[in-house]
Amino acid sequence: MADSSPIESVDRALQALALLADAGPRGLVLAEVAARLDIHKTTAHRTLAALRYRDFVTQDATTGAYALGGAAIALGESYLAGDNLSVSLHPALVALSRDVAELVHLGVLVGTEIVYLDKVEPARAVRVWSQVGRAIPAVRTAMGRALLAFRGIDRAQLAGYAPAADVDRVWVELERARTLGRAVEDQENEPGIGCVAVPVLRGDVPVAAVSVTAPVERLDDERVAEIHRRMLATLPPLLPPTLHLPTAHP
Repeated sequence: MADSSPIESVDRALQALALLADAGPRGLVLAEVAARLDIHKTTAHRTLAALRYRDFVTQDATTGAYALGGAAIALGESYLAGDNLSVSLHPALVALSRDVAELVHLGVLVGTEIVYLDKVEPARAVRVWSQVGRAIPAVRTAMGRALLAFRGIDRAQLAGYAPAADVDRVWVELERARTLGRAVEDQENEPGIGCVAVPVLRGDVPVAAVSVTAPVERLDDERVAEIHRRMLATLPPLLPPTLHLPTAHP
């Protein structure tokens, strides 16, 4: 690798994108970007303006903070779309639903929300309403918590996903998810309904999550642990070779 970038302006733009990706939805103001990249504010402004022109960066009209724009996020989504996750993971969802006899979902993180890509219903009737394409704030879902936990975000970045009053509670859930390899949600989206979810990783990067949804009377601690064991047993053999589940540390 060369000692210095052959095109300095391009290198600055790439560094700015990486910096904003780490900052999360809350973003960074101009002075923070300039300081962290160790460049003059005028140079930082020109770099961000160029990225903003192509929608790789957005700027909050109220705070002035810069964050990743739709074009940057779309790059990642286009890359992941090559996996055609809803198709390649569908057999795994079917097998898991049959194994645990519950509703199973597949979701991905888009911005600050979980978007449902696929679902498989069990043979027995379920009283849960869900819809492919539906989007829900990530921190209110087991799938969202599983993905955020394994993205390695810190408490400050979590403020971009959760209301201030919920940050401490959600942070505890994320730490537990990182330890156990699973996340849970208890009646936060629908009364009487809970979820257990695991992230699906490519290398160390979470690209999707799989959840089991059931009435809370069927989701006591023992049942949650059993469902997680079934997920770890059923899903991995049916995942594409580039994908895997995290190792649990109960």
